[in-house]
Amino acid sequence: MILSIAKILLGYLLGSVSGSLLLGRLRGVDIRTMGSGNAGGTNAFRTQGAWFALGVGLIDIGKSALAVALARRGEADAVTALHLGLCAGAAAVAGHVWPLYHGFRGGKGVAALFGALLVLWPAGCGVVVGVILLTLATTGYVGLGSMLGGLALVPAALLLEPPGPRGTWLAAAVVVAGFVIFTHRANLRRLRAGTEHRFERARILWRLVRPRSAAR
Repeated sequence: MILSIAKILLGYLLGSVSGSLLLGRLRGVDIRTMGSGNAGGTNAFRTQGAWFALGVGLIDIGKSALAVALARRGEADAVTALHLGLCAGAAAVAGHVWPLYHGFRGGKGVAALFGALLVLWPAGCGVVVGVILLTLATTGYVGLGSMLGGLALVPAALLLEPPGPRGTWLAAAVVVAGFVIFTHRANLRRLRAGTEHRFERARILWRLVRPRSAAR
C-alpha cells in the first residue's frame, strides 16, 4: 500500500515538471504572462514558436509516460498494474494542471494525457489524436479538438478492446472527458462568444471542401 501511494505521488511530482515553464526559464520568459496566459503547448507555440513548442510537448508527454511506466513496473498482476498506471497517469495530469513547482498554475493536461495513454492504451491514444487532428483540420480550433478528443475516449472504450476490464476503462474515459472539458471551460466560453482563437492555416480540410460548396 505504501509503495502504491509512493508511485502515485511520484506521478504527481513528475507531472509538476512543466515543459513550457522549464524551457521558458532557460530562455528567460514565462509564457503565463503572454498570449492566453496558459502554460500549455498551444500557448507555447503561439508565443515562442514551433521548436519551443516541440520541446514542451516532448517533456510533457514524456513525464506522464514515465510516471505510468514506473508505476506499473514490478507489478505481477495485470489488473493491479493497470489500476496503478491509471492512478499515476491521473496524478501526472493533475501535476501538469496544478504544478507543485510553479505556483499550481500549469497547462490543461492534454499533452500529459497523451503520454499516459501512449503507455496504457496506444489505440485509445490514437483515437484521441485522430479526433483532435480532424477537428483542427476542419475548424481550426485547438480547444474544441481537445474536448472532442477527450469525449471520443468514451465510445472508444465501448467499441474497441481496451487492455483491461472494459468497465475500468469506461469509468476512466468518462473522468477524462469531464476533466478535459473542465480545463477547457474558458475555451467553451470563448467559443460561445465567438472570440476563440482559430488556427486558419490548420484548416486543411475546410479549404479543400469550401470551393466545392461555393461552386454549388
